[in-house]
Amino acid sequence: MKSMTCQDLGGPCTLAHRGDSADDIINAQDRHLKELAKAGDDAHVPARDDMKGRWRHPVKSLGWYNDVKKRFAALPEG
Repeated sequence: MKSMTCQDLGGPCTLAHRGDSADDIINAQDRHLKELAKAGDDAHVPARDDMKGRWRHPVKSLGWYNDVKKRFAALPEG
């Protein structure tokens, strides 16, 4: 299991997301951004808007996705 922070994925905070794959961590980040933006945390709204755009335009966002996968693969287990 590996971890990446909200900041590692373009968000404003240091909350760590853990997962067995980059997709697990990306999905955890998406849930995190949705929850905090819905709760009124204005600092997370821009990152949430960016994530929404990536889900809506996956081909256009392939560079971001591949970068996250590459950085995830380079992380040590733990």
